[in-house]
Amino acid sequence: MSGKAPRGVRLVIALIGRRNAGKSSLINALTGQDTAIVSDTPGTTTDPVAKHYELLPLGPVTFYDTAGLDDEGELGELRIKATKKILYRCDVAVVVLGEDGMTGHERDLLATIRDMDVPCIVAWNKADLRPEDAPPDPALLHVSAATGQGVDRLKQRIIDAAPLEYRQERLILGDLIREGDHVLCVVPIDLAAPKGRLILPQVQVLREILDCDAMGTVVKEREIEAALSGLREPPGLVVTDSQVVMSVAGDVPDEVPLTTFSTLFARYKGDLKKLVAGASAIDALKDGDTVLIGEACSHHDVADDIGRVKIPRWMTQYTGRDLHFEVYAGHDFPDDLERFALVVHCGACMLNRTEMLRRITECERRGVPITNYGVAISKLQGVLDRVLRPFGMKG
Repeated sequence: MSGKAPRGVRLVIALIGRRNAGKSSLINALTGQDTAIVSDTPGTTTDPVAKHYELLPLGPVTFYDTAGLDDEGELGELRIKATKKILYRCDVAVVVLGEDGMTGHERDLLATIRDMDVPCIVAWNKADLRPEDAPPDPALLHVSAATGQGVDRLKQRIIDAAPLEYRQERLILGDLIREGDHVLCVVPIDLAAPKGRLILPQVQVLREILDCDAMGTVVKEREIEAALSGLREPPGLVVTDSQVVMSVAGDVPDEVPLTTFSTLFARYKGDLKKLVAGASAIDALKDGDTVLIGEACSHHDVADDIGRVKIPRWMTQYTGRDLHFEVYAGHDFPDDLERFALVVHCGACMLNRTEMLRRITECERRGVPITNYGVAISKLQGVLDRVLRPFGMKG
């Protein structure tokens, strides 16, 4: 069950500490399974490894087993850098102390975690090996992966530290529709559409329509008129793929609420107000500016790719400027973010909300405006106000 949940809706828990602190053993104790390789040899875990688990009442989570912060050599530095990158996508960090307790490595790490505002738990592992006369430190959670001591308390601390959205249901469109509403979903089938299936945001929207006891109809853009004429009452909402938003806006009566999948996910996975504000930077672009196209996942580049071809073409036509575009795919954001005049991010269906919010915050901190595909496309096509109307917003 837990292995089937989309990566972007999982709580991410990272266990970080020095080599041989017992991070892998602690993951095995938390999950009750031999999910991580355990060895007395320092440095057994060389790269961040994801382990899926069902942590009730939170549901599906991912534990990250990471390389030791005191790894050595040039390769060790790369592993430490990869470990720290995990902090950008984690919702809860567990700093694991070994027998030596708190050292400079952990103090530096805790300072970084606090700066990033990541919920953090400090667990002193191998409590069974500490001298009986050693006074307990009330600031630390004493656990033993070997005996199970404190493991249930650590689980509860993780649950308590989880962001509120994982303890309360977050809606994609459930607050925009009512029971019995008809929702029309416009899904073009083009070269980028996966064979035999829909993309994740479309599937999640359809599932939530059913969860709300509403009715969903899926059509291609050429079938909108027939679908509307076949309904007894106007739909409660029309949700379209951003690539065809301009033509769909022309086919759907103005009084019918209309938005895009990507705009829904701008709110569900990020901060819609900030992403809308970021889109206004399109009007200020100058000749020679570089725009970052941010993709959360790697995919095969098609002839008319939305991020790599269509958005650059539409933005160049809209602004009339000589612009440069660079694409970054996956979890990495460029270190030299300041050289970009604008970031246009995908819908983030493969990121959790924490990671997307951190990307927004990182851009904000460095003074770089950020928007997302759906919001940017709607602005470039001149329909942003229409798309934002269901949320009570204007572009």
